[in-house]
Order: sequence, then C-alpha cells, then structure tokens
Amino acid sequence: MHALDGVTVVSVEQAIAAPLATRHLADLGARVIKVERPDGDFARRYDTAVNGLSSHFVWANRGKESVVLDLKDPGDAATARALVLGADVFVQNLAPGAAARAGLDSQTLRAAAPGLIACGISGYGTEGPYADRKAYDLLVQCEAGVVSITGTEEEPAKAGIPVADIAAGMYAFSGILTALFRRERTGEGATLDISMLEALGEWMGYPLYYAQSGAAPPRTGARHAAIAPYGPFGVGDGSQVFLSVQNDREWRALCATVLGDPGLADDPRFAGNPGRVAHERELAAVIEAGFAGLDAAGVQARLEAAGIANARLRTPEGFAAHPQLAARRRWTRVPSPAGEIAALKPPINLDGEEPVMGPIPGLGEHTEAVRAELARARAAAAGEAP
Repeated sequence: MHALDGVTVVSVEQAIAAPLATRHLADLGARVIKVERPDGDFARRYDTAVNGLSSHFVWANRGKESVVLDLKDPGDAATARALVLGADVFVQNLAPGAAARAGLDSQTLRAAAPGLIACGISGYGTEGPYADRKAYDLLVQCEAGVVSITGTEEEPAKAGIPVADIAAGMYAFSGILTALFRRERTGEGATLDISMLEALGEWMGYPLYYAQSGAAPPRTGARHAAIAPYGPFGVGDGSQVFLSVQNDREWRALCATVLGDPGLADDPRFAGNPGRVAHERELAAVIEAGFAGLDAAGVQARLEAAGIANARLRTPEGFAAHPQLAARRRWTRVPSPAGEIAALKPPINLDGEEPVMGPIPGLGEHTEAVRAELARARAAAAGEAP
C-alpha cells in the first residue's frame, strides 16, 4: 500500500517543472500517464549523459507511462481529453494558450468533471502583462532577482541547478497533495495556478526583506551577505574548509576552542553579527591566520570539538559517494530503456512505506496499452447504457 495508490494523474508536460511534480506523485504510488508530443518531451534530448539518456529526463520521469499524442490532431486531442476526464489530477506546463487551444484549460475540464484537480504551471501566471511570455529557468531567475544576488562581486551568476523549475514543481506537488486532501473532505475538485516567478519569489524571501534597508544583499560568492563568519576559509595545506557561525555563543567557541584566542571574541570590530559582517574581510584574515598551521582534517576536528558547523567542498561525484548516503541506504536502481541505472531515493521518508521508484519510460512505450484501456472503458460505458 502506498499513500497515493488509486490516484490517477494525467500530465501534458515537458522540461522540468511539471515532470518533477508528477514524478514525486509517482514515487508515492500515483499512476502517472505522461502525454508527450510525437517527437517527445524535449528534455529527452538535453544531453546523453546517462548511458545515452538525458540526465534531466532520467531525474524527473521515473515511474510514469509514456503516451504519444499530437494535440493538434482532433482525434488525439479528444483522446487526451478523455484521459484527463477519467483522472483525479491533470497537470500541464504547456506554452501560454496551448492548453486552451487543445480544450484542456481548467475551466472547460472542471465543467465536465467537477471533482478534477487541474494544475497549470506557467512562467508568470495566467494574467498580467507577462502572462503570454514564454519562460525558461534562467529567464525567471533573472526576473525574480536571483541572478542579481548570486555570484561574485565582479560578476552575477545563475544558480547551478534549475531553481525556478524546482520551486514551481515542488509547489505544484504540495498544492496537488493539499487539493487531494481537501477533496477527501469536501468532494470538491480544484484549480491550481502555479507560476515559476511566484514560486521562486517565495524563495527570495530574505533578500526581499533585506532590501527594505535600501540596498539588496551584495553578491558574496560562497560567503553570506548577512552572516559572518560564513563560507570558505583557507587552511595550511592549501585546501579550504567551509564553516558557519550562527550566533555569539558559537563565535566565542570558535575564538576559544578553534583559534585558541578567547580575547578575540571581545574585539569591538567583531562584536555581534552586524559588526562581523561589516568587517568580514578583516575577520577572514584573522581566521585564516589561525588556520595556517593546520591541515583541513585538523581544522575540522577543532570545529567539531567546538560545535561549529563545517564542511568540505564536494563535487557531484563526491556527493554520489557520500558516506552519509551510503549509511542511510539512499541509493537504489531503476530500469530504463538503457538498462538499470542508479537513482537517489526521494527525501520524503514516510514510515512503513518505500517509494515506488518505477522505470523510466521509453517514448510512447505505453501508447497502445493506454489507448486499448480507454477503448475498453468506452465500450463498457456504452454497454451499460439503457
């Protein structure tokens, strides 16, 4: 038994935002039917890094059934509509206006199926001056202000992962779960309007409030604009250790236990976090001088003894081999058209339930089976008619 057993999701989806939302639903036991255009979700062709498959597609699409339909074809559009009207949840992240042209807008669908939960994911929402704009992750990061506060003093940068897509996908996922819970109590369906801009705007919360001071947080690379000491510090063996001091108690522990200089805690330049931020460069020089006679392991041992949070910089390959993931048995394997591949379990750890972790579908792999199932359902309905 899985939490979403018996829930059917039909998704006309592409790229990352909607596929990530529906993959999480599939991991919880929902049946997810992914409707793809004849040439497939374009994320299938982003790269060939996973045994010839796209890393993006592999990440966001396990556990789904792939059905190929051409929504510009009246017959295929009617098939898509029939699938959706028989489902519990419909998700789409098509270009602005495309769902309505295919008769798959939420107003039309819910008029025919009031209990349907219809979720649309767009770049900027369904109204306003940006409603008809196409939107991709980088562009929304720009519009939401993320790029302006990310990077170094010299150059802004986008986040290294598609944060606008991920934010929208996760709010779609949680919104759908909320709507399913409400429907259990009231019988009502729901219309969900999720925009990438607004989802990422929620993640911009602290910079938005910080900017009320009259200036946005400065770009600080791997350091923090509002907390110090925080970030990378050079040590004697030429490597770096990352650390984070969150309060004055930890600052005093850093001075006494790690740097061996209890009096430094009372230096007026570094009194309180605002003072440490204002004198961050001087502070970094003092800390690195204290680390100069130690290697990274020695620094981390002192930081652990003082109760100071710390880390080493890992690559993606290093993260894949992380001892914590191994200890918690977070890796498994899933089937795919290119053979079994490694997959990281989702972070929702529900007691008594393992995630489904289904296969990654080939393009159109389930088209004929789903068409046959739909035909049987139509025949059965006709046979029951008086």
